[in-house]
Amino acid sequence: MALDRTTSQVLFDNGTHKCISFTSLVKGEGVQANQFLIVNHGRAAVIDPGGDLTYVPLTMELNKYTRLANLDYVMASHQDPDIITSMPRWLVYTDATVVASKLWARFLPHLNSAFMSDRMKGHWLDRLVELPDQGMAIRLGETKIVAIPAHFLHSVGNFQFYDPISKILFSGDMGASMVEDAAEELTDFNAHILKMKGFHQRYMCSNRVIRLWVKMVRDMDIEMIVPQHGTPFKGKTQINQFLDWIENLQCGIDLMDEKVFSCPQYLL
Repeated sequence: MALDRTTSQVLFDNGTHKCISFTSLVKGEGVQANQFLIVNHGRAAVIDPGGDLTYVPLTMELNKYTRLANLDYVMASHQDPDIITSMPRWLVYTDATVVASKLWARFLPHLNSAFMSDRMKGHWLDRLVELPDQGMAIRLGETKIVAIPAHFLHSVGNFQFYDPISKILFSGDMGASMVEDAAEELTDFNAHILKMKGFHQRYMCSNRVIRLWVKMVRDMDIEMIVPQHGTPFKGKTQINQFLDWIENLQCGIDLMDEKVFSCPQYLL
């Protein structure tokens, strides 16, 4: 049966290693978000699976590529609702381990529903990998997925996930765009800037942090940058266009001034 292109896109497949993107599972008023699956020699990891809006449709899509019994990891770039609020369901209905920053490890139990608390009592830490600030490599099947530091882009404890086989960087909110169809190919980078600029100016901390990130990424062997919202950057040309643009963007605290930090007049 042919898969719906608007729901599922194969980013990479060499026969034993697959990377899949799901771009249209959010329905209703929720912000568009992408979810990702990596499968290596039958073992699987999900990246940024989202919340209740996406849990059921995502598991249905995953079953087209792997069995939930083969799911080893649920990886979270940061703590936002559209990233990891479905965590209790993954812990109850699969044997997967949650991978997240050590800064958010003690906050994640606040997501627990009552039924998860009863079933997981005393076993939470056994199902958690706490990422140190410098990142780490995580064994998946016969390869490794590398957690790459991306702190303050935009979360204080933020990671991106690099797949050395496909050479894809799953970049979280870095590179995010507000588009109607995230499966549509990027053809005009200059026009695409208008779909990224406002988001990055508000959600990224500062140009100083961005420049540190860009320097790190330029030294990596990357063929695709795939954000959690919107359209991916494919190939060296698009990747360099994005890095050149974001490297010089003033954002976050760079744009704050006394006009923002002023008490509303009606309170005086």
